[in-house]
Amino acid sequence: MASNNARLKITFNSPTVIEFTFLCFLAMVLNILTDGETNRTIFITYHSSLKDPMTYLRLVTYVLGHANWSHFLGNISYILLLGPTLEDRYGSRNVMLTILVTAIVTGLINYIFFPASALCGASGVVFAFILLISFTGFRRHEIPITFILVTIIFLGQQIYESMTVESNISYMAHIVGGVIGALMGYIFNRKRK
Repeated sequence: MASNNARLKITFNSPTVIEFTFLCFLAMVLNILTDGETNRTIFITYHSSLKDPMTYLRLVTYVLGHANWSHFLGNISYILLLGPTLEDRYGSRNVMLTILVTAIVTGLINYIFFPASALCGASGVVFAFILLISFTGFRRHEIPITFILVTIIFLGQQIYESMTVESNISYMAHIVGGVIGALMGYIFNRKRK
């Protein structure tokens, strides 16, 4: 008779996503401890002097900052849900590349075209992940119907709300993040062939 002494163990299954989550959590704690000062100086990107080295750093670090716990938990829930599948499919390096490209491109677009607006949070990364994961069923010369539906639902909603709803939400970051996720999905899947 075989013994059923198999033990469950916790695995470090998605290093990039776990490290990103930890950095976002750390930024959130620092923001609370400094009464918002770390967000203002490190974790929000806004139109500032190109002579200031922090301007360039903030083009990446703003995705780590969040306005409050609700904002943090909303973004991190999606990242923890989608990220491990993406990391398993495309690798840690490509997931990190997606995060960095999304941060930099969205930050630059905001800096150039929306100088009166600031960005804070990982929602662009979330939308990149949403569109990227819809590409997991991609095959040569085929477009998955899930990709089409996700694009219509998520990006369509963001475009509609950007024109009809007044809020602090950066619909631009969501739309740009989604476009980047779709492009990265296409590129990653072409390389796999």
